[in-house]
Amino acid sequence: QVQPLLLALPQPADDDVPVGKDDSENVEIKKWGSVRTFEFDAKDHITLGQKLGIIDFERGVKLAGSRSYFLVGDGALLQQAVLRLAQDMMLERGFIPLAVPVLVREEPMLGTGYFPLGREQAYEMSNEDPPKYLVGTSEVSLTAFHMNETLERKSLPRKYIGMSSCFRREAGTYGKDTAGLYRVHQFDKVEQVIICRNDREESKAFHQEILQNAEDVLQKLNLAYRVVKVCTGDLGQGQAAKFDIETWMPSRKSYGETHSASRFYDFQSRRLNLRYRGEHGKVQYCHTLNNTVIATPRVLIPIIENYQNADESVTIPEVLRPYMGGREKLERIG
Repeated sequence: QVQPLLLALPQPADDDVPVGKDDSENVEIKKWGSVRTFEFDAKDHITLGQKLGIIDFERGVKLAGSRSYFLVGDGALLQQAVLRLAQDMMLERGFIPLAVPVLVREEPMLGTGYFPLGREQAYEMSNEDPPKYLVGTSEVSLTAFHMNETLERKSLPRKYIGMSSCFRREAGTYGKDTAGLYRVHQFDKVEQVIICRNDREESKAFHQEILQNAEDVLQKLNLAYRVVKVCTGDLGQGQAAKFDIETWMPSRKSYGETHSASRFYDFQSRRLNLRYRGEHGKVQYCHTLNNTVIATPRVLIPIIENYQNADESVTIPEVLRPYMGGREKLERIG
């Protein structure tokens, strides 16, 4: 009887988190890059993707229902280029890559705080005994990698990236962002997780590090973005503080969320029984943090739309060209 009540308790927000009721009261703290203005009739990514033959929504819906898609030819290659760019950058920064399970038991979902309150967002394999769940982010598997373990202080911090497909039911979003690649049921992501000592100042420093990692990817892609500090009403259950990065999407005439950087202190580690042995043998709960490095296909929206040309071709960002055979443009063939 006590356990469900304990699992419903939220993490107190940090003192510097702005008070607000929802995402409309998040506070902008930074902008980077220039919003592109067009001297021609700019198209959205749906139109461009179909004209170039790189996105097929019709066949995606035919096979898998709403919010489904195929990335075809150069569309698939562009997605892989973005993922490889993010992976290579994080490897250079000393993060350890993990290819993670995307089908997990209930314990990692509870431990990372996605259950019980977010259970309706997960796809359940109910014919499994016990049931298993498709993860909505590799954060679940990365953070639970050391579940029920006691690490040594000298081995911290642990810095991991996970490359995986992610699955979300998007329950409660009926009629919202139904067209295009913004809100889909299946996507791919490079995620970063840091497990560190039970030290709030250290956690805050690592929070800035994982935020900067994500910003650096967008700067390499030369995409305009802004950073917002998330208010109390928009925080998840376990988050002590969170920054969202929103990237400029011309078709929306606004910035759209592409990254979320969160610090949890020991909220997740207590639920996961993730500890470390510190000075004089004292055992403490670790702190955990996570952020997107890149998530696709959503990031393809600003790439395709911001790099479009008057002839409906799309210039490939310079940093992605080594992953695209040195090519400079996406053009319709035939």
